[in-house]
Amino acid sequence: METRPSGPNEKQPPPAGRTAFIPGPRLPGWVERFAASHGVLQEEPDDGGTLLRAADGAVALLKAPWTVDGRPGKGTNAVERLASLASQERRLGIILVRRGGYAVGVVSGGKVTASKSGSRYVQSRSAAGGSSQQRFARRRENQANALTEAVAGHAAHVFAGQGIEYLVVGGDAALSAAVLEETALKEYASRKRLQSLAVADPNATVLRRAAADACAVRIEVTDPL
Repeated sequence: METRPSGPNEKQPPPAGRTAFIPGPRLPGWVERFAASHGVLQEEPDDGGTLLRAADGAVALLKAPWTVDGRPGKGTNAVERLASLASQERRLGIILVRRGGYAVGVVSGGKVTASKSGSRYVQSRSAAGGSSQQRFARRRENQANALTEAVAGHAAHVFAGQGIEYLVVGGDAALSAAVLEETALKEYASRKRLQSLAVADPNATVLRRAAADACAVRIEVTDPL
């Protein structure tokens, strides 16, 4: 079968992308390997972080785990400063919640120093109609409210006296937002929230992985076409 190149108006497939989380001390080595694979890098400032454009068209956007907040990283270039910033320690409060489970913890240096995890059942949505659907919706709402209230209480207990500087949430976005609005966490309302994490059903293992990722440089790589 004869093939021909796509015309200028034909839709091109989107470039492949992936996300990596690299601890600060390992960032210079990652950048060196990225350059070895994709060619000379051009460094550009970006509102979301530091952008590295490679000779073959690959792009890597490097994002700090937290803001400079008066404690900037040191170095002669953006990558060195970013690695230095990410190597510093901040005390984070992490809240992971999905239907059926939660994990909360205090994190410093990418490690969990205090935590609580458990399960709590929230039903999935129903396709039923009429009064049955209404009863189901009320029951589901009550279960979700009980979950968010319980998780907020556990988080407040774990965070107490820990000097939390930032908050990180992960899992179900709506449930996470509801947890943060609970009265039990009102004293943390002024804490800056870092970028949320995509996580599986929360448990102690997932929390440890999330702790490491929350303290690492987030790298969004777009491969060349």
